[in-house]
Amino acid sequence: MRVLLDESVPRRLGFDLSPHFVRSVQTMGWAGLKNGALLAKAQDEFDVLVTADRNLRYQQNTEQLPIALIVIRGSDNTYQTLKLLAPALLEKLATIGKGQVAEIGDAVP
Repeated sequence: MRVLLDESVPRRLGFDLSPHFVRSVQTMGWAGLKNGALLAKAQDEFDVLVTADRNLRYQQNTEQLPIALIVIRGSDNTYQTLKLLAPALLEKLATIGKGQVAEIGDAVP
C-alpha cells in the first residue's frame, strides 16, 4: 500500500509501517497545502492518507476521492506516543479500501 503521512504525523512513524511504501507530506514537497489541495494531489500517487487531524474527515468529501483516510488519535502527536499505535495502524492498512475513513487510537470514542 502507498501511504502518505500528513504534516500532523511524525515522519519517523513511516519506519514502523514496513513493508508499505511510505512518504511524508514534507518529503513530497507538499507541506503547507490546504487539505483539499493535499487530497487532490495525494489521490494520484497514494492509496491512503494517515493524519492526526481529527476534523479533516468532516471538512472534505472523502468518499468522492479514490484514497482512504486513517485518523490516528493519541494523547499527543509525538513519535513516542504514536508508535504505540503502529500495530493497529498496520492492521487497518491491511483492510481499508479507497474512499473509506477509519480512526484508530486510544482517544477514539
